[in-house]
Amino acid sequence: MKSLIAMAVLAAALLAAQGAEAAAPAAAPTPAPAGKQGKAPVDIRSDSAESRSSDCTAIWSGSAEALQDTSRLRADVMITHQEVLAKQKAPAGAASGPGTACGDTVSLEAKGNVYYAAADGRRVHGDNAFYDYGSTTITITGDVTAVDGQNVMRGTKMVYNTQTGEGHMEGQGKGAAAKNRPRGVFYPKDAATDASATTGAAAGATPGAATGDAAPAKPKKKKTAQ
Repeated sequence: MKSLIAMAVLAAALLAAQGAEAAAPAAAPTPAPAGKQGKAPVDIRSDSAESRSSDCTAIWSGSAEALQDTSRLRADVMITHQEVLAKQKAPAGAASGPGTACGDTVSLEAKGNVYYAAADGRRVHGDNAFYDYGSTTITITGDVTAVDGQNVMRGTKMVYNTQTGEGHMEGQGKGAAAKNRPRGVFYPKDAATDASATTGAAAGATPGAATGDAAPAKPKKKKTAQ
């Protein structure tokens, strides 16, 4: 994904409903920094959603899916984390306060059967994932498999930049005899297929076209005297 930002649209609405009475008029919204205004919105769906104002999180459970443009993230459970601004004071005579003031979404956790499909067609499977908004990278851990066309890489941790498409695969073992080292299978260009395609093209070409020589002219028939 280019980025997984502003994840908790539903959670933000729930948190706003839980807020206390405002002591002063709300301040005007701060303009978005340059470079962030063109980011596409993120659509999160799941079987159930729960927001927690106490720690500024929202939990999306049951076949959770996050979409942004053509990028897709799936997992059993997703947890969005918002910036914790300040603890709100309880009104006079109240037993407890209204909770915590929460800001923008800063990160996303994905747990269980993680599947990430990037905009460029690359796909990554794993057990868990963590998306850091500040660095625009998604870190996938566990039994990680990355697929790019026919090419496949496996390891235990992959850090993928959602904007540049660069990935870094890691493993748990080191040394020639160690297990769980990063492993990749890459398919080179098929020379046999290329040769047959070239031969077929040459067979259907006009004689002399391959060398640039003109085809020999047919002799003219002589007219017989009557």
